[in-house]
Amino acid sequence: MGVTPQESATRTRIQSMGQAARKAARSMARADTAAKNRALRAIATQLDRQRAEVMAANRRDMEAGREQGLDAALLDRLELNDARIDAMIDGLHQVAELTDPVGEISDLIYRPSGIQVGRMRVPLGVVGIIYESRPNVTVDAASLCLKSGNAAILRGGSEALHSNGAIAACIAAGLQQAGLPETAVQVVDTTDREAVGALISMPECVDVVVPRGGTGLIERVSRDARVPVIKHLHGVCHVYLDDKADPDKAFNIALNAKTHRYGVCNAMETLLVAEGLAEEILPRLAAAYGDSGVELRGCTATRRILPACLPAAESDWREEYLAPILAIRVVADLDAAMEHIARYGSGHTEAIVSEDYSRARRFLAEVDSSSVLVNASTRFADGFEYGLGAEIGISTDKIHARGPVGLEGLTSQKWIVLGDGHIRQ
Repeated sequence: MGVTPQESATRTRIQSMGQAARKAARSMARADTAAKNRALRAIATQLDRQRAEVMAANRRDMEAGREQGLDAALLDRLELNDARIDAMIDGLHQVAELTDPVGEISDLIYRPSGIQVGRMRVPLGVVGIIYESRPNVTVDAASLCLKSGNAAILRGGSEALHSNGAIAACIAAGLQQAGLPETAVQVVDTTDREAVGALISMPECVDVVVPRGGTGLIERVSRDARVPVIKHLHGVCHVYLDDKADPDKAFNIALNAKTHRYGVCNAMETLLVAEGLAEEILPRLAAAYGDSGVELRGCTATRRILPACLPAAESDWREEYLAPILAIRVVADLDAAMEHIARYGSGHTEAIVSEDYSRARRFLAEVDSSSVLVNASTRFADGFEYGLGAEIGISTDKIHARGPVGLEGLTSQKWIVLGDGHIRQ
């Protein structure tokens, strides 16, 4: 099948944006910290001033989403309210307060030849970010890319087109006020899917792509990209309640990890309970989950304790529900819990609740995920809670960046050599 005129026009448009971003990236790489912070604070001010316009645009997207039949989890991701706009504004100020990593020199040592050798942290260049539903990602991505000295091309989901357009206007105004190029952050204003194809196939203009969204999007980007990708495919997060857990801590953590928010990648999807604690804790948890409207799917041992629980299929152990559904499995002990996580987990986030120090240390050392928590909810696994100010995404890869990707994850290092007329003998 040939390329349609619309697809050709979209590709030309994205290439033009990429060229502008490449030029802006050179300006951003030499921008000082004060200028970048001025831009972040100016964007925050604009967002507050334009709050009514942003919320009006979001209402248009919400109405269209309901008409299109978007499910409750997607609508929750899409919705903006005063609290979420306040969080976006706070995030901009938090990033402005973070230490600027660009230009940091580390590991500087003298070599026998007399030269000094070290490493300097530098921006990646142009970062392409592809995401779905959540318009707050537009601000998170822009703020981190700006502070780390990068240029960004942002392609939000079609369902958030109006919201992202309103936010993009605030970003452009803030950049202009700070004397930085408006093309340092560009938001793609077309819903044409060809925009994604073009963005991920321009290594001459884009240095790295970060996909945030459903499995289909991330698989497509991973398969077709000609530039490096920072990604995670699934957020199948586990909480293991050990038989040495404090019952109240176990109850509160297991409830929060599932019900705090459903449509997020760090929500618990599978609850593992030691058989020594199951009889005590599961009825109490089931009642609380029932009050929150959570559907439970359990193993045979779980269903003996909770007869109303639906039977779990093999596929449930691998499922990222992003919805009020929870899989529960009773396991013999810590080893069985870790074996389950190793077999079914996605490498995202896992938590243990236990008062046994040795078991907690084993869980930390042996569970191979990007975030591993002891006696805390999986919901803490994000950039704000880790002190990153915001995050560009979560990486379950094992090179360059892993876990929440903040400022440092959007930089690289180059070797530097300091001499004084030195020549190699």
